[in-house]
This record gives sequence, structure tokens and C-alpha cells, in this order.
Amino acid sequence: MPNSGKVAFVTGAGSGTGRAVSLAFQSAGYSVVLAGRRLAELEKTAALAASGDGKMLAIPTDVSQPDSVQAAFTKTKEAFGRLDILFNNAGINAPSVPLEDLKYEHWTAVLGVNLTGAFLCAQAAIQLMKAQQPRGGRIINNGSISAHAPRPDSAPYTATKHAITGLTKCIALDGRKYDIACGQIDIGNAATELTERMAAGIPQANGTLAVEPRMNVTDVAKAVLYMASLPLDANVLSMTVMATKMPFVGRG
Repeated sequence: MPNSGKVAFVTGAGSGTGRAVSLAFQSAGYSVVLAGRRLAELEKTAALAASGDGKMLAIPTDVSQPDSVQAAFTKTKEAFGRLDILFNNAGINAPSVPLEDLKYEHWTAVLGVNLTGAFLCAQAAIQLMKAQQPRGGRIINNGSISAHAPRPDSAPYTATKHAITGLTKCIALDGRKYDIACGQIDIGNAATELTERMAAGIPQANGTLAVEPRMNVTDVAKAVLYMASLPLDANVLSMTVMATKMPFVGRG
């Protein structure tokens, strides 16, 4: 395989986009570290992998906890000796309620996973990437259409995704001296468990409910794989992959 010997670390690898991207990496020859809170789901991802390609290593990880993150990256180095790609994908949402009614613990939980988790994983990845030989690697952050425009009653999620854009640019700048590239993929309406409710109609900015088109999550995985495939002297800083007819461009 063309990527034999390369290693990818995927957070939120037990479902949805994380599972699809993990399988795409493995099929392309990468060994893949599957990180997430639920070991059983990570093992399901590993069981779906094609035989004879890259290895899969499931590591239960809470990305919001520094000790858990550090332990996962230590195990990665012990198992594979290096790290080439981090896909910062883990994310959660808060209940869809008016901002003034949102509970503090829901706010902090979303920030802990979506933003602090991405920071902690990037920090650990950079520590590995700058010290290894050959030096360097690539970090790909999962943003969202919400990094550009919010949905109604989505302050915690939207705030974290706007912040991911800033984090991506900082990593892209600060990683230069270590040959570490960083980019962000903003995904709109991939067909996963998290977007199934769109088939029944979800709230729009004008107060109505509308069914929203979705796209195959494997097409998202192909886009992430393309970003990962570039040489380190080229970088996709920002990519938006969306269901063509979803209400984002224009007035919906």
C-alpha cells in the first residue's frame, strides 16, 4: 500500500464521520489509532476494517481529560513509533434550548470535548511529530458549517466550531518550523446517526421546520483522505464539503 508505515490517529472513531474516516485511512494503508470513549464501538470500527491493509488499535480515550489524552498518544508511540496524521473529530452537542436557558454544565461539556479536546490532542500530536524522524506530520480539524453560520439555539456548538477555525490557523502558523501542516474540514449534513433527525425536519432560522438533504459520509472520508495525502509542503487550510442542496448558500 502507498501509505504503508504511516500512522493516523482519529478521535471520535466509534461512529459516524470518525468511523468512516478511520476505515478510509486503513483501506489506504495507514495504521489507525481509534480513540473514543466507548471501547465496544471502537472495536466495531476495527471489525469493519479490510483485511491485509493497515492495522487498527482501539484506545478508550476521553479527549477532554489531559491524562487520558497523554496516555493515548504514549500508547500510539509505543505501538507504532511515530504519528503522521491527527484527525481531530470528536464532538458533542448540547440540548437545543434558548441561550438564556442553557445549563452551565452543558456549556462546559461541549467546550471540553469540542475545543479543549482538539487542543489537547493537537498538543500531544505536535510533541510527537516534531521529535520523530522523518520530522513533521499533519493535523486535520473537523470544523462544521457551524464554523460559518449558526443554527437556532446552538450557542455552545457554534462557539466551539468558530474557535476551531482560530485554533487551526494557529497550529498552521506555529507548526511551520516543525514541518507540521494543519487544515480544517467543514462538513455539512453528512448522513450519520447525528443527522438522522433531519429526515423528519429540523428548525430553520425563520422559525419553520424543514427536511434537509444529506450526503454520504464516505464522501467526507474521501475528502479527509485527500487532505492527508498531500506532501507536507502543500496544505488545504480550509475545505467545505456539504450536501449540495442543504440550506446554507444563499438565503435557504
